[in-house]
Amino acid sequence: MAKYTGGANVKGGYYWNPRAWAVEVVPSEGGRLPGSGARFVKVPFPLLLVVVPVLGALFLMFMPVIGFALLVHAVVKKVTGGVKEGAADLAATVHPGWRPGEAHFTGKPGEEEEKAPGAAPTKELKALEDEIARKRGDE
Repeated sequence: MAKYTGGANVKGGYYWNPRAWAVEVVPSEGGRLPGSGARFVKVPFPLLLVVVPVLGALFLMFMPVIGFALLVHAVVKKVTGGVKEGAADLAATVHPGWRPGEAHFTGKPGEEEEKAPGAAPTKELKALEDEIARKRGDE
């Protein structure tokens, strides 16, 4: 049995996609297989008469199991979902809210700013301060 990928030009026949459990029929003139990354196996017609009923039987046997599994999943999700919501609500009350525009690391009220040693203003800086004060009219 030859293997092909989706989107490939193939001759007419029956091609089975084991991942999707689907059989694609390509007309006798040939054509393209659907899908871009899907894998297909060319199956001869006599073997197809065996594969398709087996796939149908497997589906019928596992469909009730799938139903029970989905039911259990829904119940577990409902039970644990309440715990998750409660934890999220508790975390929201414990965590301080975001306050836009609030400044942090600015010091305490009444605390003076420490100046680095040797950070005395230079003559150029003092002249610039005087010029700004003059232009503002603070003098």
